[in-house]
Amino acid sequence: MRIVGTGTIVGETVAAGIPLRRGRVVLLTEAGRDVDHHETATQRHIGREVAALLGYAFAGEHEGGVLAWPTYAVPLQTLLAREADALGIRNEGDLLGGVVPHAFVAGKAITHGILSRDAAAPEAWSIDLARDLDGAVLEGYAAFSRSDARVAAARLLQRGPIRLKAAVARGGHGQAVCATLDHFDTAALAIADDELARHGVVVERNLADASTYSIGTTRVGASRISYFGRQRTVIDHLGREVYGGSDLVAVRGDFRALSSLGMPAVVATALAKALHYDAAVAAAYPLFYASRRNYDVVHGFDIDGFAHIGVLEQSWRIGGATPAELLALRAFAADPYLASIRVATHEAYGNPTPPADAIVYFEDSAMRFGGLVKYAQAKTDGYPP
Repeated sequence: MRIVGTGTIVGETVAAGIPLRRGRVVLLTEAGRDVDHHETATQRHIGREVAALLGYAFAGEHEGGVLAWPTYAVPLQTLLAREADALGIRNEGDLLGGVVPHAFVAGKAITHGILSRDAAAPEAWSIDLARDLDGAVLEGYAAFSRSDARVAAARLLQRGPIRLKAAVARGGHGQAVCATLDHFDTAALAIADDELARHGVVVERNLADASTYSIGTTRVGASRISYFGRQRTVIDHLGREVYGGSDLVAVRGDFRALSSLGMPAVVATALAKALHYDAAVAAAYPLFYASRRNYDVVHGFDIDGFAHIGVLEQSWRIGGATPAELLALRAFAADPYLASIRVATHEAYGNPTPPADAIVYFEDSAMRFGGLVKYAQAKTDGYPP
């Protein structure tokens, strides 16, 4: 598959051995979405790949109303339960993504507890979740008011630099590392009051020399993979450090299959933290379900040189690594004897030339996004390399 310009997709991908069946795949997008945006192009690519895997027709954007069966949905964001109900989505087999009972559950804020039982929080906030996540996450707080966020920052700054994160930002955006309370106050001004009250912010310990690992599982139809991997960062055209892609090792099956695969000790620890987090959230919010569950786990060092590892956030929607996950699903569908595979996504700026074997799903020839090129690769047909 190749992209022409900023959003025109040329060609179709077909999963080997998957016959065309009656059914369709639709995209659930945001009102007024820029059709030439790189996230829109990525979602369309994912929709086409999912349709090929299921043997369904790709029908583009959903035009509204209840989804006619059989229809499989690919939403851009995690859905609220009321939105899923209105569409006729009932379980994880109906979509690539997740469904949560409340908007804040889909964001980063649930990773940490609030300052106290009297602190500002949504009505359905789970006080017990912070206790159940103990040992799986870094030291930090969630806050739903500026005053609470500032108190949290003051507490954590006594032990070194902190990181402020908008709860719904993606790809490394909406974050600031703060060494002083004045710096924190300035950074917090970038977060709107209504966003803070609805979704919250995260204030947590910042780690140096940090590496971010991805632990996840993805199901499309009857097929499921699980994976571990490591993220890359790049400098974008505005000089910001942002997400630059992921290198993954995928196996057939759920997290139990992944547990049986040999992996470095730090990754095994990351897997244990991710499973802890996944179970705790499921217990706190039993109406939550997802066909894609990705957990970002950081390993790094505090100001005194001590190592820490913990889950940063969850993703129950399509993400930067999803095109690679679909490559793995396609490979397993084509070869029933394949045990594992290495796959990757890349997001690079400055209009680089992708490798010959790359599947390019966005190419910014108009330079709207700094010459951003996004592509996926199947690295090898086995692991370890």
